[in-house]
Amino acid sequence: MLVVEDDPGIATQLVRGLERAGYAADSVAMGAEALRRPPSDVVLLDLGLPDVDGIDVCRRLRADSDAAIIVVTARGEEADRVLALDEGADDYLVKPFGLAELLARIRAVLRRGQRAGGGPAEVLRHGPLCVDLRTRKVTISGGEVALTPKEFAILECLATDPGRLISRQEIVERAWDEHWYGPTKVLDVHLAALRRKLGDPTLIETVYGHGFRLADRPTQDAD
Repeated sequence: MLVVEDDPGIATQLVRGLERAGYAADSVAMGAEALRRPPSDVVLLDLGLPDVDGIDVCRRLRADSDAAIIVVTARGEEADRVLALDEGADDYLVKPFGLAELLARIRAVLRRGQRAGGGPAEVLRHGPLCVDLRTRKVTISGGEVALTPKEFAILECLATDPGRLISRQEIVERAWDEHWYGPTKVLDVHLAALRRKLGDPTLIETVYGHGFRLADRPTQDAD
C-alpha cells in the first residue's frame, strides 16, 4: 500500500492503521515521488498535493500501472468525484472517514482486481454455505440456491468476512452503489428473501442498531 498524503499526521495514522490490518504500507508527501515509486497494489491518493495536482498523478499512475487507486481527499464536490473516476480512480472517499470504511473499500477494489485479472476462482465457505465468486453460484450442503444479483451481492458482502459485523450502509453501498441516495430499508426486503432461500433464517444475524453478519459456526466443506 502506498499513501500519497502531504499532511504528516494523516499519513502516519493511515500507515499505522493499514499495518495493524496486516498490510505493508509506506507514505510519500509529493506526487512526483509517488510516480517514481515501484508499482503498489493499492494507492491511497490525496488530491491536494504541494507539487503536482492529484488528478494528474491519478492519470499518470493509471497509464503506467494496474494499481488500484482510491482517492482520499477533502474535496467532496460531485465534479471532483466524476473527474477523478474518469481519470482512472477506482474509488473516492471524502475526508473525514473511518478506518473500517477505508479497509472495506480496499478489500472491494482488491477483489475486483483479482476477478478482472482472470485469476483462479475464489470460493467462500462458511459451514454448509459455499459461495463461488467466479461462477456466482451458491450452494447449501451441496444443493444449489438460485439468487437474484442483489441477493448474491449482499451474501458476497457478508461471506467475504464471516463473523464481522457489517453496517446496513456498507452493505447497501457495496450491493447497490457507493453513491446510493435512497432509503436503506430496501435492504430488508432482499435480506428476507435471501434468508428464506438459504433455508436457515439464523445464518444471517441481525444486530439491531448496528448491522448484520454471518452466524459464527465452524467452516466445513459442503457434502
